[in-house]
Amino acid sequence: MTLDSLTTILPMLFGFLAAQPAAMQQPVSRLALRNGVIWRVPVVPRPPRQRIAWVERKGPRCISAAAIRRAFLSSPEQVDFVLADRNRVRAKFDRNCDALDFYGGFYLQMQDEFLCADRDAVHSRMGASCTIEKFRSLEPRPKG
Repeated sequence: MTLDSLTTILPMLFGFLAAQPAAMQQPVSRLALRNGVIWRVPVVPRPPRQRIAWVERKGPRCISAAAIRRAFLSSPEQVDFVLADRNRVRAKFDRNCDALDFYGGFYLQMQDEFLCADRDAVHSRMGASCTIEKFRSLEPRPKG
């Protein structure tokens, strides 16, 4: 099987896994290929009522893929990552990105072990992708 044919069937494979209820509760997983690594990130539904508001601050240029523990959809144009140190980082997509269906999870394919703004993209299970324009650090503030 060639790398091109494997790349073509990967979204279907991830779609099959994400359609299973147990797959939604699995942690971030890593799939090593001959010419790279793909990280599968399940999306956790956001709690209906939060007592915390997340305030955006200047974020890093890159985050370690190994530090990503889970993801929340904050809107169709952005995804919030929860990192190993319990910090949150929001990935904002570029303006050319159509609202994608990330509810079943998504995958990341990077040049190295870091997910970087203006370089890497988030890929939906259906095969579409959005480039990350920037990261914003999130700070919790009580709603009041």
